[in-house]
Amino acid sequence: MNITTILGLMINAMLVCTPPLLLAALGSCFSERSGVINIGIEGMMTIGAFVGAVVAYYTGNGWLGFLCGGLSGAAFGVLHAVLCITYNADQTIAGTAINFIGPGLAVFLCKAMFDNSSDSPSLDPASKLPKMFDGVFPAGSFGYNVISTYSAAYLSFLLVLIVWFIFFKTRFGMKLRAAGEHPEACETLGINVRRVRYVCVITSGFLAGLGGAFVTLSTVSQFRPSVIVGQGFIAIAAVIFGKFNPQGALIGCLIFGFCNGLKSLIGQNNIVSPNIISMIPYIVTILALVLFVGKSRVPAANGKPFIKSK
Repeated sequence: MNITTILGLMINAMLVCTPPLLLAALGSCFSERSGVINIGIEGMMTIGAFVGAVVAYYTGNGWLGFLCGGLSGAAFGVLHAVLCITYNADQTIAGTAINFIGPGLAVFLCKAMFDNSSDSPSLDPASKLPKMFDGVFPAGSFGYNVISTYSAAYLSFLLVLIVWFIFFKTRFGMKLRAAGEHPEACETLGINVRRVRYVCVITSGFLAGLGGAFVTLSTVSQFRPSVIVGQGFIAIAAVIFGKFNPQGALIGCLIFGFCNGLKSLIGQNNIVSPNIISMIPYIVTILALVLFVGKSRVPAANGKPFIKSK
């Protein structure tokens, strides 16, 4: 195996591992910048992974499964928004509850639908997300490994530009950022802070659900209880690493995606203990939190309930 092949495999692993983290991180950016902490990204990804796999299995359409996975995450986003924005519940506790409800509900429904099995049936290739430029390059070549990847992966990178444009070049983005910094001042200017936060939290759930669906509709090809474990928290760490901006989150997700890809490649050779290899992404996450949390400026009103003045 020459250096070009190894490099191609590394990039391919990174391109496969980065999109679910990136989609979830972009969702987290929406919620955090609007002033609502969303610890429940993990639970939203898990329910998205389950719904995406089930819909694709029954319909044979990977894109429909991908969309439904996002919608299921959005439904959990509605739950989080109602608890935290309407009823002013503690945002950290509400998010933690969603992280328990999401996986629990997914496993319960999976057992109810598939003969008491916690794993959904494997998807055939036609039911998964399609690859771009499939068949253009010879299998195993550098071009095949780097360019012939899933269409949804390209979509996730495109979304970084779209989210950046929304945040910094639109009136809604200005309202979003203002709601996370000075909600009381926004109210005096006639901005409906609660509506802005509702939109952002639901969008956060939708993108997290897409991230979860990407996992089951690409490499894994089925839902398993452990299919998402840890990825939601890594996405949140990437947002902190990126200082709550989409472009910074992209860099963080590429680093974590590279670590996940490295874990996958090293694990195939049995050179190092699998237990040590599986620790790589989480060690990097801890280091990122230790090194960058103090340097990241959290939105001033993040985590603080907004009580509308009468």
